[in-house]
Amino acid sequence: MRTNRVAYLVALLALVAVPSQWQRVPVAHAGESVTLQGTGATFPAPLYQRWFSDYNKLHPEVQINYQALGSGAGVKQFTEGLVNFGASDAAMTDEEIAAVKDGVVLLPMTAGSIVLGYNLPGAPANLKLSREAYAGIFLGKITKWNDPKIAAVNAGAKLPDTPITVVTRSDGSGTTFVFTTHLAAINPDWKSGPGAGKSVNFPVGVAGKGNPGVTALIKQTPGSIGYIEYGYAVQTKTPMAMLENKAGKYVDVDLPSAARALAAVELPADLRAWLPDPTSADAYPIVTYTWLLCYKKYADPKIAQALKAIVLYGLGDGQKVSAELGYVPLPPAVVQAVTKAVEQIS
Repeated sequence: MRTNRVAYLVALLALVAVPSQWQRVPVAHAGESVTLQGTGATFPAPLYQRWFSDYNKLHPEVQINYQALGSGAGVKQFTEGLVNFGASDAAMTDEEIAAVKDGVVLLPMTAGSIVLGYNLPGAPANLKLSREAYAGIFLGKITKWNDPKIAAVNAGAKLPDTPITVVTRSDGSGTTFVFTTHLAAINPDWKSGPGAGKSVNFPVGVAGKGNPGVTALIKQTPGSIGYIEYGYAVQTKTPMAMLENKAGKYVDVDLPSAARALAAVELPADLRAWLPDPTSADAYPIVTYTWLLCYKKYADPKIAQALKAIVLYGLGDGQKVSAELGYVPLPPAVVQAVTKAVEQIS
C-alpha cells in the first residue's frame, strides 16, 4: 500500500523542526541589492527554485538566478569561477576541490530517490524489477518487456512483447553518477563495463538533457524506461517501478523508504556521503544527498552574506516544502552539521 502522504508530511515536518535561530536568519545584506548566479544539478532544481523564489518574496533586494544545466556543468563553472555557487548530486572529489583556488564548502541541502520511470501501456500498476532485471535492461541484455527475468517477479501480469527503449542522460550528470554507482555496486558486469561516473558510455538507449529531458522522452515513448528524480516522476505522473533492494525486498517508491536509506548512513565530517546500496531491509535502493558548492572566500562581502542567509533559509523554513515537492527533508542532526559548515563561508 502507498503510504498516507498527508500523515507522512505531518510527521516529516515534526522531524525536521530546527531551532528558531535557524528559522529566523538575520539578513546581512540589509536592503542592498544583490544578485547571485548559480548553476548545476537538475535533480534538486524544483526545490532550489522554490526556495529562491520564496526567499526573493521575503527579500526583494536579493535575486538568485539558477540554471539547471546538470552536475557536470555545475562543477565545471564553479571551478572556473564563473558563478557564485554550484550544485551537484555527486559530491566533489579531493582532486576537484584542490582545483578551486578560493576553497570549497560542500553543503548537502536535501536528498531524494532516483527512480526508474517507465511508459508501458497495459503494464501492472506496481511493476517489479529485480536487481538482475534492471541492470540487464541498462546493459542491453534484456530487450523485451516480457523477458522471463521480468515476468518471473510479476506473477499474473500480462507483459507485452514490446521492445524496451532505454532512456539515459546526454549531459554530465550527478543523477547519472548516483545511478551508475549503484549499478556498479550490484552488478559485476556493470562495474567492469560502463562503470560509474557523471558521464558513461551506456551500451543502449537514447539520451535526454537533464531530468526534464529524460522525463519527457519517457512520457512520449511507449516501451521506454529511464532514470529520473522521484519528484519529476510524481509531478508528471510517470509510473515508477518497484525495485529489489539489498535485502531482497521489493520496495515501494516513496519518501519513507528513502528516509530509511538515509537513516542508516552517518554523515562524515566532510559532509560527503554516498549510499550505493543501502542495507536497511525497508530502504529504497537508490537514494542520494545533493550538494550546494560554495567558496570559502568571496571577494564581495555582500555576495558571501547573501549566500549564507539563503543557505540558512533553505536549512530552516525551506525544509518545510521539501516533502511536497518529492524530496526528503534533512534529519535534524544533518541540519545542525550543515549549519555549522556554513560558518566557513566568508
